[in-house]
Amino acid sequence: MNVWLIAAMSADGKIAQAEGQSSLDWTSKEDTRFFIDKTKEAGVVIMGRKTFDTIGKPLKGRRIVVVTRASVPRQPPLAPPWEGGGSDGTIEYSNLPPRELLSHLASQGVTTVAIAGGSSIYSQFLCEGLVTDLYLTIEPHLFGSGVPLASGFDRLDLHLQEVRQLNAQAVLLHYKT
Repeated sequence: MNVWLIAAMSADGKIAQAEGQSSLDWTSKEDTRFFIDKTKEAGVVIMGRKTFDTIGKPLKGRRIVVVTRASVPRQPPLAPPWEGGGSDGTIEYSNLPPRELLSHLASQGVTTVAIAGGSSIYSQFLCEGLVTDLYLTIEPHLFGSGVPLASGFDRLDLHLQEVRQLNAQAVLLHYKT
């Protein structure tokens, strides 16, 4: 399965200046456009509850799987779609570990997912060695402190695939693992 980690970062590697901050507060409209296009291409977007809370709604044309520690029914592994989903997008909840979640999605014919944060979710998928591609937008900010992209995993050597300038200030890096 293709597992795309998609993140916007400050030049000092932070995905937020503080927990709960929306990336829309500091990222470019070009990064937002990239995120929309790439997640629609994937079709399925996995994110943590805190990240979902900063969005707070379905994303049009995408199936959102919110990973939570809260108890959700094990049968089926994903809780039913959020009632407001429909053709505008669906929201499901799962407490399955990353590998089991991907296996379940693969059994439904899913071939690509986008991991959309936050740091804990990025860390879990990187620790398990499940990420195939990283799409990192570097925005022209230095936060000095804040939320790191990920932590707790062993060294991972990446292979640069593409460097794309999104605008006069922001750069998109695409790596394969």
